Amino acid sequence: MISTHLLAVYIAALFVVYAVPGPDMALILQTSIARGVRSGFAAAAGLGLSRATHVTLSACGMAALLRNAPWLYDAVRYVGAVYLAWVGIQIFRSPGFALPAEERGAAGGAKGSAVGSAARPLRTAFVKGLLTNLLNPKALLFCSVLLPQFVRPEAGPVALQMVELGLVLLVIGACFDALYALGAARIADWMRAHPLAQTLQRWTFSAALIGFALRLSLD
Repeated sequence: MISTHLLAVYIAALFVVYAVPGPDMALILQTSIARGVRSGFAAAAGLGLSRATHVTLSACGMAALLRNAPWLYDAVRYVGAVYLAWVGIQIFRSPGFALPAEERGAAGGAKGSAVGSAARPLRTAFVKGLLTNLLNPKALLFCSVLLPQFVRPEAGPVALQMVELGLVLLVIGACFDALYALGAARIADWMRAHPLAQTLQRWTFSAALIGFALRLSLD
């Protein structure tokens, strides 16, 4: 078991990490504002699955492979940068706010169609959340650097400690994502009534994601 002191320090470190603006935060905020809290939660679920994958790969030594194979690290990094830039461009070109699924169904007069149209944005948001984090090799390296700092062989099985640390990382990440999604969704109604605010919001998050893409490709 991890000591209470180490766990407290670890949680504090995660709070700082998740509070710092990054592509994950930008994606959650943009998705929740433009598509609603359900899509924001779907994007958060994708991020959660990606983080779980990174924790698992880190425990299996994949991060060490990336460190020892610069070409592989660069390949993943460039693919991730291109994907982030693509998402940013899609946001910039998007028409603005989508009507809620219920309103679309009422307008079209087909309940089955409304259900199908409601599921598509959720799947899209989930995939965007998954790929935004999964294609960022720095997220994997972050896990491989942070988690071992809080593992103590004398405290018990190392694998069990890694599982505990990974679960804490996932839970805190999910809590932050949920707060961002709920907070962003609360201002969506106001923004729907202000077209200029919608445009500025799209441009801001588009520029942020493209900026993160450039940073990822140049680091």
